[in-house]
Amino acid sequence: MAPPTTETQHRRQYLSVLTRLGPSLGLIAVWTLFALLKGGSFANWNNQRLMLLQTTVVATAATGATLVIASGGIDLSVGSAIAMGTMIIAFLLKQGVAPGPAAILAIAAGGGVGLVIGTMIIGRIGRVVGAIVGAGIGYACWQPAGPWVAFAVGSSTALILAYLVDRLLGKIELSPFIVTLAMWGGLRGIAKGIGNNQPIYPDQTWLTDLMQPSSRWLSLAPGVLIAIVLTIVMSLILRYTRFGRYIYGIGSNEQTARLCGVHVERTKLLIYGLASMCTAIAALLQFSFLYGQGDPTTADGYELKVIASVVIGGASLTGGEGTILGTVFGALIMTVVDNGCTKLGLNNWVQEIVTGAIILAAVSLDQLRHRRSE
Repeated sequence: MAPPTTETQHRRQYLSVLTRLGPSLGLIAVWTLFALLKGGSFANWNNQRLMLLQTTVVATAATGATLVIASGGIDLSVGSAIAMGTMIIAFLLKQGVAPGPAAILAIAAGGGVGLVIGTMIIGRIGRVVGAIVGAGIGYACWQPAGPWVAFAVGSSTALILAYLVDRLLGKIELSPFIVTLAMWGGLRGIAKGIGNNQPIYPDQTWLTDLMQPSSRWLSLAPGVLIAIVLTIVMSLILRYTRFGRYIYGIGSNEQTARLCGVHVERTKLLIYGLASMCTAIAALLQFSFLYGQGDPTTADGYELKVIASVVIGGASLTGGEGTILGTVFGALIMTVVDNGCTKLGLNNWVQEIVTGAIILAAVSLDQLRHRRSE
């Protein structure tokens, strides 16, 4: 194979720079456009603070989705997982659980959902079946036999059933699209079941104030600061750790990554578990955004907003590319467009068309970039 020419190398360097700077330049462009069109009503600090608040939930969930998409996967269950998370938090608070433990349990439950998704994707269906049946039996034994017996019986059942099903069926790998589409419906159903298809209104706690503006830190809500810290942490993980390199390697070429010694199955479990924990944190912020209520119908369509944020931020749906900072810029672009269109008095359907056009342009540019870099 002939070595790349100087022109080809310059083209690749140009495309690489465009990929890194594109989302930030796009954000500057759309913000400047609306600032020129509407002036102070758009550019004032109160409106900037509002846009940050409106971006926080989607951006938080999208940080986790960046890991999934960079690895070549997809997650369509984000909106349903957020709704379920708000219901879990509200239910626990209603049962008298303290706010801190309730938040921790909700985030842990989110991580558990991610592990279930990852387990099905890597083909270990028996483990999922065993966990579900074992949990059901343990729950049935809780009242008559006590927690320790329930835990022992449930765990034993789960282990035995997981072993038998795996031996009987073997390894059945499923598409991330199919698995997360199924979870999209299943998690929404669980959210409705927790509250008998009704919202849950617990007493007000400090969790309710996470998305309320503070008198300190530039009047930003604590939830915005949580999202900023999460963005920094996830950026460091993706860019500077071996785990981050494994994510890009799996997304670029899974078989090559496997040959290079990457434990693909274990890495995928960690990817979906960590991504779902980010979604659970987003659910915590959404709970506060709803003024402290659990709503089984909330976050409808958020999975598309999250995926759009990642794609607009420069990630490739084929995997192997994507940055956390780019994703945050993508989420901000969508919020600025929505807010700016509202300031201009445009109907909601116009905003949706504009957002769709931006997504289409981002995907088209990604395909063009890949074709020219070959």
